[in-house]
Amino acid sequence: MTGCIPPKGTVATQRPDLHVYNGASEVQPAPEPDEGVNPDATEMHDQCGYVDVAALLDDGIPEPPAPGICKRRDGTGIFYARQYNVVFGDPESGKTLLCDFATVEALAEGGRVLRLDLDHNGPESTVSRLIDFGADEDTLRDPDRFLYVEPVDRVQMARIVEHMETWQPVLVIVDSIGELMPLYGAGSNSADEFTDVHTRVIKPLTRTGACVVAIDHLSKGADSRKFGATGTAAKKRAIGGTSIRVTVDSAFTPDKGGSAYLAIHKDRHGGLRRRSPGGDREPLAGKFTILGDERFISAPDANERNPAERADPEDVAAMDALEPPPKSARDARERLKWNDSRTRLAYRNWKDLQ
Repeated sequence: MTGCIPPKGTVATQRPDLHVYNGASEVQPAPEPDEGVNPDATEMHDQCGYVDVAALLDDGIPEPPAPGICKRRDGTGIFYARQYNVVFGDPESGKTLLCDFATVEALAEGGRVLRLDLDHNGPESTVSRLIDFGADEDTLRDPDRFLYVEPVDRVQMARIVEHMETWQPVLVIVDSIGELMPLYGAGSNSADEFTDVHTRVIKPLTRTGACVVAIDHLSKGADSRKFGATGTAAKKRAIGGTSIRVTVDSAFTPDKGGSAYLAIHKDRHGGLRRRSPGGDREPLAGKFTILGDERFISAPDANERNPAERADPEDVAAMDALEPPPKSARDARERLKWNDSRTRLAYRNWKDLQ
């Protein structure tokens, strides 16, 4: 690795003729390459792991990644392949059902799906739901197409991750990230511990080419819920695809179905956000609906807003009644004596009406 790291005591600079030794600089000719020590350029690029940008551009400027997994009716996906994606929300908001929908879609398109059930849903319940969602029984029976497992320890998980390198899944569902962490003796509030689990499990799974979707849960505190899932901020930074907030619209019941709003909490590549109009902080990505035998994700209308971003009309009226009009959310909070989240939401809605 001699070409990647400057000699000890030397600080690399932009000038090949300037070398710094222990803080003192002197100008001298750059040394001639030693053929017996330094490998050629191609070998050095391989050793250092540099991306071959020329090869990348041979077919033209590449298109930015686009979400293609778990599609809306307009063909836009909710999740990205080869990336770590997250679904989070309150209990019974439809998170697992959305992952069931994605599973059946991927299987129907010929892909392989791995379900990592750490949340104790049980194979009977999971397989039954998948069949209700339209999954082909022969496909579910085929271990070359569908695998379901309830890992009990890190040794088993390591074997599963290693197997996926050759099995090459299209979709991996991790239900849930909150149960994966304790498997490694890790806590959701530790950045280092989450990073370790991410390196051991999630990152290798995305390297297989799979769309990895992990289910997570909301914080309990009213003010912290707006920041997303529980735990350290490192969890959000690790997301390479989308983070989707699921909010129930009509409660899901076995006979009547239900619906839930899908809002974009994070979209690293912007592909879903570009196809989801709306000026909200968390724009609506769509609405997941189960209606009889139908299961679909509808795209938001051009002017459709995220219901979670709508303030109480009375709060907006109180904001409008302030005289003189508020100059900022902080100004309104001091005058109305509300908490920060309530004031900011009402102020944002009031500003939209001006």
